[in-house]
Amino acid sequence: MNLYSFLRPLLFRLDPETAHHITLEALKISHRLKLGKRLFPSPPARPCEFMGLKFRNHIGLAAGLDKNGDYIDALATLGFGFIEIGTTTPRPQPGNPPPRLFRIPEAQAIINRMGFNNKGVDYLIKQVGKTRFDGVLGINIGKNFDTPLEKAVDDYLYCMRKVYAHAGYIALNISSPNTPGLRDLQKKESFTRLIAPLKEEQRRLEITHGRYVPLAVKVAPDLPAEEISTIANVLIEYSIDALIATNTTLDHRAVEQLPHGKEQGGLSGAPLRDLSTHIVRQFSRHLDNRIPIIGVGGILNRTGAREKIAAGASLLQICSGLIYTGPRLVHEAAAAFDDNADLQ
Repeated sequence: MNLYSFLRPLLFRLDPETAHHITLEALKISHRLKLGKRLFPSPPARPCEFMGLKFRNHIGLAAGLDKNGDYIDALATLGFGFIEIGTTTPRPQPGNPPPRLFRIPEAQAIINRMGFNNKGVDYLIKQVGKTRFDGVLGINIGKNFDTPLEKAVDDYLYCMRKVYAHAGYIALNISSPNTPGLRDLQKKESFTRLIAPLKEEQRRLEITHGRYVPLAVKVAPDLPAEEISTIANVLIEYSIDALIATNTTLDHRAVEQLPHGKEQGGLSGAPLRDLSTHIVRQFSRHLDNRIPIIGVGGILNRTGAREKIAAGASLLQICSGLIYTGPRLVHEAAAAFDDNADLQ
């Protein structure tokens, strides 16, 4: 039995949000005591290059686990090739009132309605300045909950200007189900109105800072076929650097008969696996290798990782799977890239 298998039943007796904070603080302590390498040996290096960036391996941490950049170095001890922090917003905001995080162990699932709770982009930048992490750092940005949708681009531009000098890449979160109206930004007219000025600003910032920081877009798993096609075309037209597929789903049918299954919020974990993989496959067909896809959603083991790769993902991210599988999931997901080199 590994260490996490022993600790998980104890953590699952606690409120999920409390357990989340305790786990991250414990990880930070182990890092300070220099126990990380002993407790969590890194997976073998498997260097790769996407978006013009060099990754030590294909496995990343998805946004949402470390919203403020407080635990970057501690999380790096788990062996990630890249870490994505956020979502961060221009101003601090408390998010939705608790309880807002729910485990559904019978389905290896989680429902959250956190609502972009974070300390604001200025705080995040200060934390990034303290890190010694030498892997690729992604910074996920969004809009404040009270910013009107027609002015959402102002929030994204504000955050983009703030984080540009500190990010390996910048991810645009337009797909969280917990900020009212946010997913409307995925519709054709709104999507184009958002992407065009952001790409223009990216070019300006490249000149100012003397370096090119890639832009990635994170989409929902609940997209109809026509929106997938539209988004793919816009991504290609504006030379977006990567697609992150997917965020959490609003489809709770797989868990609605289980305790907490009818809670409002985005569903992640095992029930998201097939839906997310389907979206990766559809985008892969439309994008035809012109834009790399970061696959995320329902990866709890090596098999789940292999499915995302086979569907067209070049890189993988994990988050909810860590809650159920533990740190060994980083190794399992990384090993999936060795199963069949032809999948890449």
